[in-house]
Formats: sequence, C-alpha cells, structure tokens
Amino acid sequence: QVQLVESGGGLVQPGGSLRLSCGAFGFTLEHYAIGWFRQAPGKEREGVSCMSLGDGSTYYADSVKGRFTISRDNAKNTVYLQMNSLKPQDTAVYYCAAGAFSYSCSAYGSPEYHYWGQGTQVTVSS
Repeated sequence: QVQLVESGGGLVQPGGSLRLSCGAFGFTLEHYAIGWFRQAPGKEREGVSCMSLGDGSTYYADSVKGRFTISRDNAKNTVYLQMNSLKPQDTAVYYCAAGAFSYSCSAYGSPEYHYWGQGTQVTVSS
C-alpha cells in the first residue's frame, strides 16, 4: 500500500526543539516533491515547508523561517522536519505530503500533493 507515516510529535516547552519524521511506504520518495503542512484546532490547514523535486530547493512559511528545516533521506525513504525555537502558535497537527509536480514547490498547495500522512500532534506549551 502507498502510505506516509509521521512520527516524532509530542509536548514541548516554548523555545524547545522537536524533529518530525515521515516514512514513505509503497512508493519511492526520491521521485516526489515533499511538504509539511499543519492544522491547528478551528483553523485551516496551512503549508509550513516544502522541498522541490529535482533541484531540492526549499520553501518556508514566513512564520517558521529561521526556525524549521526540511530535509529528506532518500536511502531511508524518509522526510524530516527539524523544528527549533518552538512557539505556542506552532501547536497543531502536522502532516507530511508528497507530490509529483515539477516546478518550485512553493507554487503548489494542498490539492497538488498526491500522498498524505495521518498527522502527528505537536503541542508547544509551558
């Protein structure tokens, strides 16, 4: 089966760090652009970060620039999101996604992603 499975979420204090992982099963992640999205309670899903297919260029939402880093390990078929200097407003369910599009990933939104994980909860609170 084709699946993305997130892990690494949890409770962390403001200013702390967390690394999310997303393993791909049933398809080769190397052939896809990857993205991380999040959805807070009562709010719409928003794009957090992505990495383009081909040149590997990255994009970060203004709210996370300088704090989050997206990466991939093709040998492990896994996507990562390193989150540093976490803030309470980062609290959300985080989803990884993969999409087979060619241009910069910043030009695409949720509908363009082919595969999605089930989400992992990140809570930032003191």
